[in-house]
Order: sequence, then structure tokens, then C-alpha cells
Amino acid sequence: MKSKSLDFRQIEWWIVTSATLIAFLFILFGHSPRFHDDSGFEIFKFASRLLILAVLYSAFHLVHMVLIPRYQTESKKWKPMAGIVLSGLVVFAVSALFGYQAQLTSAPFPTFFLGIIVLYACYLIASNLLSEALTPPKLRDFQAYNITRLIFSYLFTFFFLIQVSSISGDGPAIIFGIFIPVILIASFYNYFLVYGKKKQGKIKQSRWYNWGLVALILIIFLIISAEENQEEIFFIGGLGTVAFIQLIFFPLTSLLFRKYDSFIGQIHTLSTQVDQGNASFDFLRSQINPHFLFNALNTLYASALMENAEKTSDGIQKLGDMMRFMLHENQLPSIPLSREIDYLRNYLDLQLLRFGSQENLDLDIQINDAQCHGEIAPMLIIPFVENAFKHGISAKEKSWIRLNLRCISGSVHLDLVNSVHPDKPAGEKSREESGIGLENVKKRLALLYPERHQLSIIANDSDYFVHLSVQIHS
Repeated sequence: MKSKSLDFRQIEWWIVTSATLIAFLFILFGHSPRFHDDSGFEIFKFASRLLILAVLYSAFHLVHMVLIPRYQTESKKWKPMAGIVLSGLVVFAVSALFGYQAQLTSAPFPTFFLGIIVLYACYLIASNLLSEALTPPKLRDFQAYNITRLIFSYLFTFFFLIQVSSISGDGPAIIFGIFIPVILIASFYNYFLVYGKKKQGKIKQSRWYNWGLVALILIIFLIISAEENQEEIFFIGGLGTVAFIQLIFFPLTSLLFRKYDSFIGQIHTLSTQVDQGNASFDFLRSQINPHFLFNALNTLYASALMENAEKTSDGIQKLGDMMRFMLHENQLPSIPLSREIDYLRNYLDLQLLRFGSQENLDLDIQINDAQCHGEIAPMLIIPFVENAFKHGISAKEKSWIRLNLRCISGSVHLDLVNSVHPDKPAGEKSREESGIGLENVKKRLALLYPERHQLSIIANDSDYFVHLSVQIHS
């Protein structure tokens, strides 16, 4: 309701159609003649009611759903305008002729028809004014416009039924003016205060609101019964209303609300799956940091020249394990936590090959995986470690990275601190490329471990601290 305007042309058509159908039913059951007993005039009067209402509705459908849209889109405005005028003349002639002959109006001129024309014109003008005043950019969204125009559509239909009360009777206007608002208010009361509180687990509050409504209804009918001195008003009206609400209305609307919540839940699940799929797709596109792989290969190449082949082959084996992990296991929804830690160890070993001889770097790596059991979504830990090596090491300044990984009571905990170098030389900054984005990891954590993870990131001028805990056993 906020992001876009509702299709009010269809909504208005459905509201007027429903009201007209109610009016037809009232005519059929309230004014239907007994064809064997009543005179021909009563039959003519009954047929005139149906004919006038049918012509009025047909003209509304033609004007509102066909001619006005054509007027708004076609270049030759006179054609739809001529159709609107012709429709009005036909309805006027039928209403005047049959209304007066059937004694539905006291004069040849059908005043109810003039009232409907004025009412419809005022509604169109009000709709245009609302569109100008309550839609973007005047307001941030369409919520106020949609709600206000829905109210105007309802009022237009209610006053339309009042205008045709001489044709259909007062019943349809009473239903739209009293019963439908009461039903809507009772439905909202149930949804937010009785059913809603129960859904939130607040059973006590739900009962208070439910029995409070019962007490209020009984008190109102008791007062009316005492003033009218008629006990049957309380017993029939009050107790009957309470029985209807408790035994029929609330159970039926609660069933509809449960179906609605189930439907919304399915939509939310599908939306979450789509978001997760998009996040995974973005993750797969960015998971391999080419800059890191090239640096690792260059380091291995330099090691092959300077040292024995054993160390180089060990490094190549670790790099191969990492690449196999990223290409295969990384696409699985979950993997053993031990495999995630193995990948982390391989990554750290390769980074030690690259930076291990750097004298101004202080590395403190502690990995305690004795109690690390269970499964976890892949590549949730490594992005923070990669970020620490990417931004926490300077070729000239004192640098440090302190990593502590441990598992406690079914949860994996990572504490990571690295130095911050805001004034790195331009050459060092240009070599840094964004690996797996932290925003992507935050999105994956929110999707995969809602209410089951904690992520704290604190940064100052010298340190960048990350604490991550993920509950892998529910």
C-alpha cells in the first residue's frame, strides 16, 4: 500500500457492483409481487425497480470503465464525451418514464438521478484533488492517498445507495452504513487485540480483550433494555449478539486470519529463499580474490627459487585444497565446521608464507577446534580474516593481527583484531582489492542464522575489532 497506488478503477467497480447486487437482492426479496394475487400495476412497479437499477449500473460501468479511460487516452475527446452525454440521457429518460409511471417518484423529473450525477462528479473531482495533494513528490509514499481514497470510495457508494433508496428501499444503505462498518471494526478488533495477542503468545491479554468486549456489549444492551423496559432486548439482542460473536464471527475471522498469515508466511519464505539465492550468487561471483591468488602464486614461485621444493609443494597443495573448497564445497548449503577451519588454516599458512618474514608484523593465531563439531554455512569466517590481512598490514608501519577461534557449547566464536593504517602509501592501497564483501557476509548471516548469531565490529584510529559468534546447534 505504501510503494504504489492501488488500482482504484477496479476497486470502485467492485464496490459499486457489490452495492448494486445487494440492492437487487433487496428488490427481489423485499418488493417481489405475488404474481397470482397482485395487480398488474404491482408487477409493473417491481419490474420498473429492476429496470431503473439495471440501467443505472450499466451506465456506471460504461462511463467509469470504458468512456472515461478512453477520454483520458484518446486524442479525439469528443467521441467518449458524446458517449457519456448519450448514456446520461438514456438513463434520465428511463428513470423519468418508469419512475413516474410506477409511482417511484412524485414528479416526472427523477431527483435521485440528479443527485447521483452530482455525487459522481464530486467524487471524480475529489479523486483528482487527492491525487494532486497526497501522492509523491508531495508525500513520501502512497499510503495516505490509498487510505483516503478508499474511504471516499466507500462514502460515494453509501451515498449512492441513499439516492436510490426510493428504488431499492433503505436496506442496502443500512447495510453499507451500519453493518459493514461494524463488521470491519469487529474484524480489526479481533485481528489486533484478540487473535493478534494470542498469536504473540499473550494469552492473558487476549482473554481480557475478548471478555471485555463481551462485557461492554452486555452493558449496552442492558442499559437499552432498562430504558425501554423490555427484558427481551437484553436476552435476545445482547445474548444473541455475544453468542454470534463468540461462536461464529470470531472463530470464522480467526480462521481467515490464520489462512492469511500462512499465505504471508509462504510469501516471506519464498522471498527469503530468493534473497538467499541472490546473496549466494553475489557471493559466488566475488568469492575468489584474484589479487590474493596471484600474490600467493608469486610467493610460491619465489620460494621455489630460494628454497627446497618441499616447502613449495606444500604451499601449492594448500592452495589446491583452497581452490577445490571454493569450487565444490563452497556451493553446498552447509559443510562440516572442521572443513571451514581447514580452509582457514590453509589460508593462514599461505599468508604466513607471504608476510612471515616481515619484521614489523606481529601475528598471534590461536585456533582451538577441540570442541568444534557440527555443520556451518561455508565461508562465514574467512571474509573477516581476509579483511584483516588486507587492511591490517603495512609494509613500513608496525602492524598486528590477533586471531582467536574457539567453540563453546555448540557455538563458534571468532575474535579478531588488526591494526589500522589510514595513511597507507598509494602504492599499497592500489594493490588492495575487495575480496568477499563484509556486507554480503552480514546479509548471509541474517538470512541463514536469524536470532542465532552475534556480530560486533568496533573500529578506532589504531585497531579494528571483530567479534562473531554463530550458534550452529539449535
